[in-house]
Amino acid sequence: MVTFEDQKSQKFQKRERKPERFGVSLFPCHFSLQFETPRVSYSTEVGREISMASSSSSLSSHGYEIPWVEKFRPTKVKDIVGNADAVSRLQVIARDGNMPNLILAGPPGTGKTTSILALAHELLGPSYKEAVLELNASDDRGIDVVRNKIKMFAQKKVTLPAGRHKVIILDEADSMTSGAQQALRRTMEIYSNSTRFALACNTSSKIIEPIQSRCALVRFSRLSDDEILGRLKFVADSEKVPYVPEGLEAIIFTADGDMRQGLNNLQATYAGFRFVNQENVFKVCDQPHPLHVKNMVRNVIDGRFDDACSGLKQLYDLGYSPTDIITTLFRIIKNYDMAEYLKLEFMKETGFAHMRICDGVGSYLQLCGLLSKFSIACLTAKA
Repeated sequence: MVTFEDQKSQKFQKRERKPERFGVSLFPCHFSLQFETPRVSYSTEVGREISMASSSSSLSSHGYEIPWVEKFRPTKVKDIVGNADAVSRLQVIARDGNMPNLILAGPPGTGKTTSILALAHELLGPSYKEAVLELNASDDRGIDVVRNKIKMFAQKKVTLPAGRHKVIILDEADSMTSGAQQALRRTMEIYSNSTRFALACNTSSKIIEPIQSRCALVRFSRLSDDEILGRLKFVADSEKVPYVPEGLEAIIFTADGDMRQGLNNLQATYAGFRFVNQENVFKVCDQPHPLHVKNMVRNVIDGRFDDACSGLKQLYDLGYSPTDIITTLFRIIKNYDMAEYLKLEFMKETGFAHMRICDGVGSYLQLCGLLSKFSIACLTAKA
């Protein structure tokens, strides 16, 4: 005699065996079982492809190293290279804690942004993330941003140590519109008890006078060759970069006082050739070779005008722009060993030619005319 319980158990067993035809369990916790029928075997291939894609994407995300400019960016004011007077003023501010509104002005790649960030880190410590607002030229910094975003941050309550203030960093402030700068005037005064402003710019004259009068001006200048060389050696030794001294000299020449440019050129040369020498540097940086330009100047001084023009033609046919050629020419003339009168004449004519090229007259004829002016100056000096 079959009882009700036996019938119930038999039905349950039948219901449990039915899914075996498809090779998949109905219960989510057993979904990882292997498939036995070829009808659904494609799922394993899809899963394998997905897992391989995810693993390769994770490898690619960790396979690229960060730029050396960011990797070796100083985090303390005392570690900043060059501009000793400006750095010493910022060290006093970091030690005392009473930061005024600041304008940091100078050429690109001289350490303005790094100085502000390092100063903010030293002043605020662990409160840096919530007490610092950084806006640069890539952000919208019109009059609405000044009225809303900057004003809202200035009004925000943040717990800071005694004598410390929130910091608003406006990088490349000379690209802000005049209306935005006008709106910033009153905001700087109203919230002076809790907030300080730090403006970085290339040309301080593009900041309106009312803001300049409210800020302390710190000027940065281009770095010397020795300062850039010391930092390049430090980075090259840290990254185990093989180099020769001539390669570092070429990088310094292409950097022209810009530390950022020098480090980027060093990394690009190492990534492209795995060895830093003069030839590789000029291949990567793609500037007119200084030795070629120097030979051109020597031919003019020695009276071989046709040879100088043929050298200029070679540079022009290689695709270098007149601006690149005349910029390198100016730097060669500045350091060339020649008579003082001749050097002054060469630099004067180079300046006039550069002005005409900037106005749009950048032809080969214009550069040949410059060489002819050099030849006339040489003949006049001999007479």
